[in-house]
Amino acid sequence: MTLAAKTPPCPDCISPPNIGRRDFIRVVSASAAALTIGGLTPLQKARAARAEKQAEAENLVFELFKLMDGDQKKKLVLPWDAGAKGGLPARLATANGPVGKSVIGLEYDKKQVEILDKIFRSICNGEEGYKRLSRNGKFDNSGAFENAGALIYGEPVEGKKFSLVFCSHHLTVRCDGNSEEATAFGGPLYYGHTPKGFATTNVFNYQAKAVGAVFESLTEEQRKTTLLEGRKWMDGVASVKLPAKDVKPAGLKFADMTKEQKELTEKAMKELVSPYRKEDGDEVMEIVKLNGGMEKISLAFYKDEHTSKEGWSFWRLEGPGFVWSFRALEHIHTWVNISSKLA
Repeated sequence: MTLAAKTPPCPDCISPPNIGRRDFIRVVSASAAALTIGGLTPLQKARAARAEKQAEAENLVFELFKLMDGDQKKKLVLPWDAGAKGGLPARLATANGPVGKSVIGLEYDKKQVEILDKIFRSICNGEEGYKRLSRNGKFDNSGAFENAGALIYGEPVEGKKFSLVFCSHHLTVRCDGNSEEATAFGGPLYYGHTPKGFATTNVFNYQAKAVGAVFESLTEEQRKTTLLEGRKWMDGVASVKLPAKDVKPAGLKFADMTKEQKELTEKAMKELVSPYRKEDGDEVMEIVKLNGGMEKISLAFYKDEHTSKEGWSFWRLEGPGFVWSFRALEHIHTWVNISSKLA
């Protein structure tokens, strides 16, 4: 596969501009974990478990940093708060391809590429999770892992904050050693796939189906307030800004769903987090509980000019500290933002 310094075009993808310390003591061994976890809250336990699982990836980031020469560090390692003046720190932005000169196959040597590949795989939920996040190993129109980008923010050494950010066509994910406080996944997620969202060739088709099952269960009366028009789909981190505490999201509240609809929604939630490590999914659910539980989450479906026989084009799950915005048509774009720091 030929390395590409530029991201292959996506007709309607928008690539955003280039863009407190860990709330637990890192668990450094199984015995230490057993001693430490006893007095922690459920969210702290979830984060401690995530830290244990992430230790392998974190150590690989440390190793990668040690192997980088001075020129690489000048180009590929940015300050933790880079781009933060009056706006969003660059580490929390999403992009539709490599940011700046960060193409993995061009900027890293063979050994470093191998380490980066191991790190990326470590944040996936096994082989199935890797297939989905890598879009069957092709990274969508990027064509290969080597055509994705990787940038480091902060300083990946023991006791310092850092975030290794991977960006490719329709993907932004992070490995941050839990440096980002009170935040799931180390910051906002972005993922998608070029085939039509309801097509079997789309690796996230199962997510469209899972949430679509809730739509199919709606009564005519429920659809009046759950299937909405007039909202235009928007890409980017700004589209998943966390709602204020007193804001009531549009759509059907989980608390008002039937027993069947609640079960379908809970099943869909599991499907949404399934490509990522179990520990990351557990942390998401603990944050939801901390912010008031599923009862505070609402689900709204939206129609637009792309809507077809399925009856909707995109949906939003939204509540305190939680936004999952998923577009199926014309192809899948998804932004996610989850935090226990309420707006």
